[in-house]
Amino acid sequence: MMKITVLLAIAVSGAVLAGCASMGKDFDSTSLSWMKSGETTKKDVLAKLGDPFRVGMDAGDQTWTYGYYKYRIIGNSDTKDLVIRFSADEKVKTYTLSTSFQEEKEAMEPVLKPKQ
Repeated sequence: MMKITVLLAIAVSGAVLAGCASMGKDFDSTSLSWMKSGETTKKDVLAKLGDPFRVGMDAGDQTWTYGYYKYRIIGNSDTKDLVIRFSADEKVKTYTLSTSFQEEKEAMEPVLKPKQ
């Protein structure tokens, strides 16, 4: 038990000294053209993205959330969430993607690219 505690303390100290920590599993948020409302199934989503970070309900529809969160002590932290809402037939009903990663924001909305 003492050995596990020491290893955990070293890992946490390393993350603090590095100034960042991350949670979730990164995913390609700029390539979601494969996801189609009314066509893509839960099995398709699992095959492409793996297990969801969170599951929930929204107005009676099941939701899966894929999230990646990169926190920094110095500088901006970045997060992204893909929330998929399924209909009763287990097909994608709608999905929402939100990101604060600059390169992904620019890919989705070119007007956000810095002026040169």
